[in-house]
Amino acid sequence: MSVHPSAIVSPKARIGAGVAIGPFCVVGDDVTLGDGVVLKSHVVIDGHTTIGAGTVVYPFAALGGAPQDLKYAGEPSELLIGQNNVIREYVTMNPGTAGGGMKTIVGDNGLYMVGVHVAHDCRVGDHVIMANNATLAGHVHVGDYAVLGGLSAVHQFVRIGAHAIIGGMSGVENDVIPFGRVKGERAHLAGLNLTGLERRGFSKPQIKTLQRAFNELFGEEGTFDQRLETVATDFPEDEIVMQIVAFARGKDRFPLCQPPRKS
Repeated sequence: MSVHPSAIVSPKARIGAGVAIGPFCVVGDDVTLGDGVVLKSHVVIDGHTTIGAGTVVYPFAALGGAPQDLKYAGEPSELLIGQNNVIREYVTMNPGTAGGGMKTIVGDNGLYMVGVHVAHDCRVGDHVIMANNATLAGHVHVGDYAVLGGLSAVHQFVRIGAHAIIGGMSGVENDVIPFGRVKGERAHLAGLNLTGLERRGFSKPQIKTLQRAFNELFGEEGTFDQRLETVATDFPEDEIVMQIVAFARGKDRFPLCQPPRKS
């Protein structure tokens, strides 16, 4: 373990092997740093925060501070950050609240660029990329491999499906289907994340089938619920399509982002 003389590290903190804590960092009493974690400099880790092995945190990030929720009453909620993440400058991540299950969970192998904010009670999957100044309000769920463009903002309680992509400067007020691509000042569904699907090794037949299901689901005939049941009937053995069906059936607070309707 390497700790710079100017760093303030609580003797109660649990520090793994090979951890490097740079100049002017502050590590609180209830913090756990896994093996090989690197805090570059001027990083503040507070609260009941756990950071998984191999994660690198850049200067001026603040992780585990009290949630920005007026209902928070000092409960010992947690921030759980997974392994091998890159957390860049000025990122903020807050722990959970009593009203949201007491935990904010961030998965493994993510990239959180400058100024990203992950609010209380969020659930963020593995391999997620959030570009500069992308923000999640409270209770947001983000699936694996999702990409959020710079300056995008996601409304509280919204769900972002796995492999979805959010365009830069988009305001997302409704749920985004897995593999979906949304954009716009008030985001609308603009198609599938075809580039992401190709990069992650989905085959051309898989993508063509997914496109057919997408076109059917967001067509003009009947109601959305009717089209959803038709897709479920037409593609029952297709695991990828059924991910979208399951996601759509699981809607709770908000409807799904939809394509703009033709006038």
